Amino acid sequence: MASTNTVHQLFLDPICSHAFNADHTQLVVSNSTPLTHIMQLGADNKFSTKEVLEQHLERVTSVDWAPNTNRIVTCAGDRNAYVWNYQKQDGYWKPCLVLLRINRAATFVRWSPNEGRFAVGSGARLLSICYFDPEHNWWVSKHIKKPIRSTILCVDWHPSNHLIAVGSCDFKCRVFCAALKELGDKPQTSNWMPKLNKFGTLLAEFDTNNGWVHGVQFSPSGSMLAWVAHDASVNVVDSASLTKVHRLLTASLPYSCLLWMSEGSFAAAGYNYCPDLYTVTPSGVSFTAKLNVKKEKSVGGEMSARARFQKMAVHGQSDSWGTTVDTTHENCISDMRALTRDPTTGVVTKFSTAGKDGRLVIWNVDALSAALGGLKI
Repeated sequence: MASTNTVHQLFLDPICSHAFNADHTQLVVSNSTPLTHIMQLGADNKFSTKEVLEQHLERVTSVDWAPNTNRIVTCAGDRNAYVWNYQKQDGYWKPCLVLLRINRAATFVRWSPNEGRFAVGSGARLLSICYFDPEHNWWVSKHIKKPIRSTILCVDWHPSNHLIAVGSCDFKCRVFCAALKELGDKPQTSNWMPKLNKFGTLLAEFDTNNGWVHGVQFSPSGSMLAWVAHDASVNVVDSASLTKVHRLLTASLPYSCLLWMSEGSFAAAGYNYCPDLYTVTPSGVSFTAKLNVKKEKSVGGEMSARARFQKMAVHGQSDSWGTTVDTTHENCISDMRALTRDPTTGVVTKFSTAGKDGRLVIWNVDALSAALGGLKI
């Protein structure tokens, strides 16, 4: 049977964000330092550092890689963001300044689906939508401020490229219009935007009880929106009925990120160290299974009383001392990415997770399904 996952121990430091290039042979990752590492997959199927991007002065909080245009964007606690373009002739990544115009740390960044713009969330209680200004050869930004009242922790673009969802520390998840007249956008009406609106218009707002919104994402078709909060809740709303939010208060620790696996299911991961699968139906959202195969314990036979006493005398502790973790990750999962998604059905067949244990794990969905008794994911 095929392996359910491949584990890469990239760092001893926590990983806060990662992204792959188009063919998944290169990886950009932030290990909670001012340095951003570009890593190459070698012939031994292991990642090694190929180049280090050193422009930021504070901890890099988020990274993203546009696969089609091959551009990397990074943001950090120094209130700056940079777009990195690969110079093929010279063989290095050249930074281009982004005018964010913020006075607090940048916290999250994502490219739009067509890769012509990107969004940066920050502690300045505003969202920066950035686009390129060829006249001055830099990236400029337009701000969405009201009614955001606290730090933005996550954003996600709608597949249409003109809508954006924002999760923040004021316990709210919001959807805004992000169409830019500067780029000649001509957005289409939808359930999210019944009539054409100008840039920055608030289209929907959802409350999350008493929890910061850690992760938010549109479904592959864009018709549904899911978010996870620090009150250990998972939430889903359908654009056809924006007044009806399906909320499930889980018994697990809070989730920090999520990923739609198909149009009817998504995985959420965070402080419980492994991804959990949830199914979405017209009647609500329900827990399906943990996407983790427990580690097999080594079989060494029963230990005699004499041998057990000798081991305690040498190590100063018994076998039962300490805590064992039977999950692939050994600390909080901070980021999830879809690696392979069917463009027609939106079904994910391979995805990755990165965590505060410094590990990157690539999951094989088909192998997971077989190992979990034919579970349909």
